[in-house]
Parts: sequence; structure tokens; C-alpha cells
Amino acid sequence: MATWDPFDGLEALRRDIDQAFQRVGAQTSPVFPSAFLPGRAAREYPLVNLYQDQDIVFVEALAPGADASSFNVSVTGNTLTISGEKRRTAAEVKPEQFHREERAAGKFVRSIELPIEVEVDDNNLKAEYKNGLLLIQLAKSEKTKPRQINVQVAS
Repeated sequence: MATWDPFDGLEALRRDIDQAFQRVGAQTSPVFPSAFLPGRAAREYPLVNLYQDQDIVFVEALAPGADASSFNVSVTGNTLTISGEKRRTAAEVKPEQFHREERAAGKFVRSIELPIEVEVDDNNLKAEYKNGLLLIQLAKSEKTKPRQINVQVAS
């Protein structure tokens, strides 16, 4: 004989309600209008890796499909700002013709706090877009580079 569990019905109801909200949410505008990727919350875009060696801060920004001519990279103090635009790949397709549209398009801006202040010198900065990655190299200022201090031994 099977036992009745009152929570079985509640769990099924919860799943049905979640599915209903997911279906409706996908057809409406994002919760945050400034979010590049629509969904339940704003997501940071592009995703970045940030690392450094003794002389350079390296930034790898994952931005596949972005228009390379739209990138704008700027540094103010220890804040790096990356902006650009990812255009819809099928511009001739009308929105009502889509069955599924999961790849977002639009303008984006991301500001990243750097671990140190970098030297803004056109000769020491590089930015290259290659295979969907925006590769940025920022030269460290002389004051942030590690210095060797000689220790004098007293006799």
C-alpha cells in the first residue's frame, strides 16, 4: 500500500510555477535595462582574466562576436574600462521569426579595478582582438614595480 505524501503535490506545483516564470521571463525585457545579457540579474560582460608579471598587467577579455571596431579601452588611475558592441548576427531576421534567442546582443561597458596603478603611455600599451579575446597589456608605472634594496652588513 502506498503512503500519501502531501509535499509531493507542492513540489510538482513549485516546478510548474518555476517553468511558467522561465517561459514568461525569456520573452520580456531584462530585469535591469542596462544589463548586456538578459536574465534574472545583470551579468558582467565581457568575462576577464587578470594577471601580472614584474612589468606588465595582462587582461584577457572574452568577447566572441563583438565588433572589433567598436572597442574602447581606457585607464583612469587603477580602473580599466572596456566598452563595445556585440551586434546581432542575423540582422535581417525579424524578432517574431525567432524560435529561440539565447545569444545576447547590444552595447556593453565593464569597469575593472586593477591591483595597481598603471602607467598610461601609448608606447607601452597594447590591445589586440584575436579569436574572440580582447588581449590588453598595460605597463606598470615605475613606482609600482618591485625594487631591489641592497642590505649593507655592518662590521
